[in-house]
Amino acid sequence: MSAMPVKTTMTVPLLDLKPQYADLKSEIDEAVHRVLDSTRFIGGPEVSGLEEEVARYSQCKHAIGCASGTDALILALRALGVGPGDEVITTGYSFFASAGTVVNVGAIPVFVDIDSRSYNLDAHRLEAAVTTRTKAVIAVHLYGQCCDLGAVKAVCDKHRLFLIEDAAQAIGAEWEGRRAGSVGDVGCFSFFPSKNLGAAGDGGMCTAQDDALAERIRLLREHGAKPKYYHSIVGTNSRLDALQAAILRVKLRHLDRWSEKRAKNAALYDQLFEGSRVGRPFKDTRARHIYNQYVIRLPERDALRQHLTERGVGTEIYYPVPLHLQQCFATLGYKAGDLPQSEGAARETVALPIYPELTEGQLKYVVDGIRAYYG
Repeated sequence: MSAMPVKTTMTVPLLDLKPQYADLKSEIDEAVHRVLDSTRFIGGPEVSGLEEEVARYSQCKHAIGCASGTDALILALRALGVGPGDEVITTGYSFFASAGTVVNVGAIPVFVDIDSRSYNLDAHRLEAAVTTRTKAVIAVHLYGQCCDLGAVKAVCDKHRLFLIEDAAQAIGAEWEGRRAGSVGDVGCFSFFPSKNLGAAGDGGMCTAQDDALAERIRLLREHGAKPKYYHSIVGTNSRLDALQAAILRVKLRHLDRWSEKRAKNAALYDQLFEGSRVGRPFKDTRARHIYNQYVIRLPERDALRQHLTERGVGTEIYYPVPLHLQQCFATLGYKAGDLPQSEGAARETVALPIYPELTEGQLKYVVDGIRAYYG
């Protein structure tokens, strides 16, 4: 079904970072000039300051900055000794890095289907995927809501597996009062500009509670050298730039306000969609959902998306091909139908604008467009 063409009266982008910068322009500009004046572009007080602040915010003993969220996962895997011959269980429905990093360290990704409501790894399917070669689990907190960390951690503890939290979309999210990144052996965060806490470019961070593990991650991000030029292990170059750290320190002070505004936008969407055919996001009562994305579900996803595009509404499909069906993983032997919930989500979900600066009028315009589609 499709509605009659309408004249676009406004545009609602999927994400608009300009209002955020305009609001914080003086603070961000001052932070950038502070770094430029200091000429401390690598390491230094801005990076260490951000690490201390993120550790405290995420209820962790340690936070270690790195070059990207992808690098955070690679550093976590390497620090835990995951390598050739090992299996790492993860979700079939996530951004590519959740599985690509496993292959990058020489290990084998094993995909488990998702819960149909939360789109996170189905903890009830996890134990069946454990083998004698399993060394770790990467649990993704998708779209800003933690997976069932209690159930996942119980399986990991039972089988003595490492737990890595892929919290790239979930800084500040909580599960039963505990912050994302504080439960597993390592938490991995991304500061990609579209995240709730976004840099002006790439950036990432690992969190950990164990002193020795945190020190190993620090070594790995600095070519394995401590002191300089003395290499105890072979590491890599994955440092968080001081300019990005300074910007993120400014933004971190506003993060909870932004996350709460995202939650209010989600609540308004929920209210406006009441009684419609649209499948709304599930919010677990045990979780603090920070709504990195607001993802709806309906069989006519592609036609509806085209209709919204014509009305000037930005949308995105996360993710159109589940991980187990990606061409680069064909040698693993998965086929269509193996992870039906992941495949269904890939076919039927679409993300709507949810950023905190959206106005009520813009939200209503998005919903009116969807209701108009159904006539």
